[in-house]
Parts: sequence; C-alpha cells; structure tokens
Amino acid sequence: QVQLVESGGGLVQAGGSLRLSCAGSKYTFSTYSMGWFRRTPGKEREFLAATTSNSGLTSYADSIKGRFTISRDYYKNTVYLQMNSLKAEDTGIYSCAANPNSDATARRPTDYTYWGQGTQVTVSS
Repeated sequence: QVQLVESGGGLVQAGGSLRLSCAGSKYTFSTYSMGWFRRTPGKEREFLAATTSNSGLTSYADSIKGRFTISRDYYKNTVYLQMNSLKAEDTGIYSCAANPNSDATARRPTDYTYWGQGTQVTVSS
C-alpha cells in the first residue's frame, strides 16, 4: 500500500507563496510518476502538474504555468509544489497522487492509483 502525506498548506495573502510537500516511501518515488491536483468548490478535480519517476520530465496546466513548479527530492522521498504569485482563485484542497506508469506526466485523475489526504490552501484577496 502506497501512502502519501501532504503538508505545507495554509492561509496566505494574494501575491504570496507556499510550498507544498508530499512525502512517500522510497519505493514510491523510484517507481511512480507523481502529480498534483486541486479541488475547488463547484469544480471537478483539476490537474496542476506532474513529473516522471526518473527522467525528470514535467508537465503543467496552463492555469498555473509560470507560477507553480513541481520538483522531487529523491533522498527525502518527497515531491514539492512551489506556488508563487498566488491568487484568490488558487484557493482549494491540494492533493498529490502516484501513477504506476513511471514515465508518464498524466493529467487525468483516473491515471493515478494512490492519493494523499489533501491539504487546504486559502488565498485571501
């Protein structure tokens, strides 16, 4: 069973930054590609960013491109989402997810097998 634990959410003013973390096991990060998604009221789960297991390829949604950066620390078995220039519309519950296709930067939630519990991000305007 793959367990993912997110942290780093909170309340921030518009224009500010937050860094989300997603911790997993060593097996997870050597085997799965990883993605970040968010859920906002009245909307479906939205893809934000993804990174492959070994090649380091990344993919971003247009809505956050240039503001958010996904990265992974293999020694800490952690994936990060650095979020800059935050806007009120970025408010939501952010979740990381693991995709057993290690070379994919998938955008569909159904491509991901394991999910973290989510962390709340609130951006005040």
